[in-house]
Amino acid sequence: MIRFIKDADEKRRIAREILESLTDWFGIEESREQYIADSAGQPFWVSVNEGINEGFLCLKETGKETMEIAVMGVRSECHRKGIGRRLFAAAKDYAVQKGYEFIQVKTVRSGVYEDYDITNEFYKSLGFKELEVLPDHWDEANPCQIYVMSLKSAVNTIATRHSYRGAFLQETVPEEDLKTIARAGIDAPSGCNKQTTDVIVVNDPEVLARIKAQIDPPIARTAPAMIVVLTRRINAYRDRCFAVQDYSAAIENMLLAIVELGYQSCWYEGHITDDDRICDKIASELNVPEEYDVVCILPVGKAADEFHAPSKKPFSERVRFNRWG
Repeated sequence: MIRFIKDADEKRRIAREILESLTDWFGIEESREQYIADSAGQPFWVSVNEGINEGFLCLKETGKETMEIAVMGVRSECHRKGIGRRLFAAAKDYAVQKGYEFIQVKTVRSGVYEDYDITNEFYKSLGFKELEVLPDHWDEANPCQIYVMSLKSAVNTIATRHSYRGAFLQETVPEEDLKTIARAGIDAPSGCNKQTTDVIVVNDPEVLARIKAQIDPPIARTAPAMIVVLTRRINAYRDRCFAVQDYSAAIENMLLAIVELGYQSCWYEGHITDDDRICDKIASELNVPEEYDVVCILPVGKAADEFHAPSKKPFSERVRFNRWG
C-alpha cells in the first residue's frame, strides 16, 4: 500500500530507516543526512506491506513548471517487485494534480557504476528521457545525468486521470478552458459520423445552482463549472445505434482534457439516470429539446482536497498477447 505522509518526524524516521539500509547508494553520511533532513518538508510517499516500510519517494519543486525526484529508496530485498513504479505513479499523479508540466531526476551517468546503471535503466523504463550530462555538478568521479519527463503527453495524462469526488476550489474556470474541454468532446469519433453527442457548458452561477439543487443525494456542490452531456439515440448503420459508444468516447476525451488543463472531474452517469431520473430535471432546467437525453454531468474545477491513485491490478494480469494463455 502506498501512503502519503504529512508528519515531518515520521518522514525523517522512514527516510533514515530506508536510506541506512542502502549504503551502496547512500554511503556518504553527510549526503544521507541531508536527504533525511530535507525529506521533512517535501511531498513524501511510502510503500508499506504488513507493517514493513519497503521504500519511499520524495519530490521537490525546482521551478514553476517542474518537480524533481529528490530522493527515492527501496530496500534491496524488495527490488523488482514493482514498488518503485507504484511510488513513482503516486508522485507523478501529485505533480499532475498540482499543474506541473515536467518531472526530472538526477543520477550518475551510465557506464560509471554498475548499481547506477541499473537505476538508470529503471528510470528509462518509466519513460524518462536523457536531457544532458553535467560533468562537474557533483564531482569528476560522479558525472550527473539529468533525465526528464513531460507530464503533458497524452499517455501520461491517461495514466494520471482518476475520478475526483472531493471539494473544488472556488476559482472561476476561464471560458477558453471550458471551450477547449468541450472541443475535445465533440472531436471524438462517432459511429458512421452521426455526431450524436452534444454538450452544454454551464458556468453561470445561477444556472449551476439550479442544476445542483436537482441532484439528490448531492454531488459536486462546490464545482465552479459543469459539462452536461447530451445524446440523440439515432441509428447509425441499418438498425444499429452507437450513441452509447459515441458519448463514451466524447466523455473520456473531455476528462483527459480537464486533467491536461490542471482541473479534476468525475464521470457521473448512473447517479443522474437512475430510476428517479434526475437527468430529466436537469434537461428541463436547460431547455434541452425532446430528441436529446441528458446522460452525464462532468463537474470541472481545481481540486481542493488531496487524492491519490487507486490501486490497479498488475499489467500482466490484464494484458495478454496473441491468446489468453
